[in-house]
Amino acid sequence: MNAPTRRAARPERIEIDGPAGVLEGLLDAPARAPSVVAVVCHPHPLHGGTMHNKVVYTLARTFHRAGAAALRFNFRGVGDSAGSHDDGVGEVDDAAAAAAWIRAKYPQSALFLAGFSFGAGVALLAAARLEPIGLITVAPPVAKIPADFVRPRCPWLIVHGEHDEIVPLDRVRVWVAGLGVSPTLAVIDGATHFFHGALGTLSDRADSFYRSAAAGTPAAAGTPAGAAEPAVGDGAPAAGERGESC
Repeated sequence: MNAPTRRAARPERIEIDGPAGVLEGLLDAPARAPSVVAVVCHPHPLHGGTMHNKVVYTLARTFHRAGAAALRFNFRGVGDSAGSHDDGVGEVDDAAAAAAWIRAKYPQSALFLAGFSFGAGVALLAAARLEPIGLITVAPPVAKIPADFVRPRCPWLIVHGEHDEIVPLDRVRVWVAGLGVSPTLAVIDGATHFFHGALGTLSDRADSFYRSAAAGTPAAAGTPAGAAEPAVGDGAPAAGERGESC
């Protein structure tokens, strides 16, 4: 008889003092003090994006499995977070507030940033201010990122679906070629913008890049790459969470 599958521990609900009021968040904390803390930004609030999005959940669980403390949060005006949508400007300040919160909780830990779609753009713009050790942008909205943005100085991975129907891959390739820096572009074969059926591959790519970026920090007690994670499935939100598709 097979042993029952152990479900992922539910994250801790936390509150962050944001620039427009309190921001709600979810913290996946490891058993021991982490060497790295990760902040994950969610997709567009006006299109249903929240911290419960399945790509955001997948990234947070991937970082947590690797030994990091992973924080995802709702931008201003989303869920129980105070304020109203600010077209990506105030949301960069929200990301900075989230990073300040988790840095204060784990002051000896290095910072890692990630985001999906709209949240990828926010994480990218916040990177110049926050100076993380690594950055992952999943399906970044390249047409909406200012041309004069400050390029990150840390290792940077872009993950994109081969058949992204919202941000075409060809447009991303042209954008990357004109950056003057060389982020790693990982294309997931067959994947669309929302990575339906491809979350496992997305997690593998994020895990490999994260572990490489974090290699210079003190060893963290993570699950070895490729090991099974006590989880609820391929990117499925934990019990009591929702799983928006955008």
